[in-house]
Amino acid sequence: MNIILRHTFSAILYSLLLALISIGITFLFFPVGDWTSVWKQEIGNVPYVVWIFISVIMLGTVFGIIIGLYWKQRLDYVQRNLDELVKGNKLKADDEGAYKELENIEQIMNELQDKMKKQVEYSQRLATERAEEREKSLQEIVVQERNRLARELHDSVSQQLFAASMMMSAINEANLPQDASMKKQLQMVEKMIHQSQLEMRALLLHLRPVALKGKSLQEGIMELINELTQKVPMEIKSKIEEFPVDKGIEDQLFRILQESLSNTLRHAKATTLNVMLIERDETIILRVADNGIGFDMEQMKTGSYGLENMRERAFEIGGTFKIISLPNQGTQLEVKVPILRKGDEEND
Repeated sequence: MNIILRHTFSAILYSLLLALISIGITFLFFPVGDWTSVWKQEIGNVPYVVWIFISVIMLGTVFGIIIGLYWKQRLDYVQRNLDELVKGNKLKADDEGAYKELENIEQIMNELQDKMKKQVEYSQRLATERAEEREKSLQEIVVQERNRLARELHDSVSQQLFAASMMMSAINEANLPQDASMKKQLQMVEKMIHQSQLEMRALLLHLRPVALKGKSLQEGIMELINELTQKVPMEIKSKIEEFPVDKGIEDQLFRILQESLSNTLRHAKATTLNVMLIERDETIILRVADNGIGFDMEQMKTGSYGLENMRERAFEIGGTFKIISLPNQGTQLEVKVPILRKGDEEND
């Protein structure tokens, strides 16, 4: 039940009870000889007793609405602050102590925010330490083998697919057979080769060493985008801002971007791609959007290992992961990671 209605009904009941008690005490000390005279007293053709109950109900309604609005404002204030905590935003201070009765609750919410902030800081430190240990313990032979596989696939299978694609394009443009069925089959073969090229590029993207290897996150993203621009028939737009990022956060964001681009190449059938990396309000924002075929999010919630993997990577560094997609309307992925400055650490 709505809080205003609940307080209104409660106030009416308390008012009626108080009116009955008051009337009972009055008649107890000032007994009435003839009870019918009480009902005979009228105001505007309405018995006086009825007027009493109407007045009590009206006053109870007014006081109930006032009290309900009073507490609704305060509960809404608490709910807004809790929503800000869930979203990872900073709590808004009470304007000049407007809700003094909520001081204890505000103090608890501030303590909870500090604990969450320290937990995020710990997660980011742990991610950074793991990234550094992972980079140190990475065996050179593994990196060389990945590079060898990527190089051989690029020099052999990828080149052959490219040559086959060029030959099929030339056949379809110059010597199309008169048979409509054969013509359709040749066009399907060309599309299959084109899709295989995209699958191969996605595979090569996975085979690339995931570590940035001495590069900043921005440098790694730009290098990746430049390579895709040269090899993929897709319009790629980017907005990459320069700002310092901890090693652990860099590593996880770069992996999320690789996974996202791989999914776009393999499944989206997109013609445009937008990549954005910015910093706003002490928060890193990575956003990847395409105009592809999209997908039904209800069906993909439990069945996509790639999406779950990206979500876990974002949570590992204390960030949030959000993806929006509709069939035939493209897909947008967004990762937000709060930045904990050294100044904040010293204040803690």
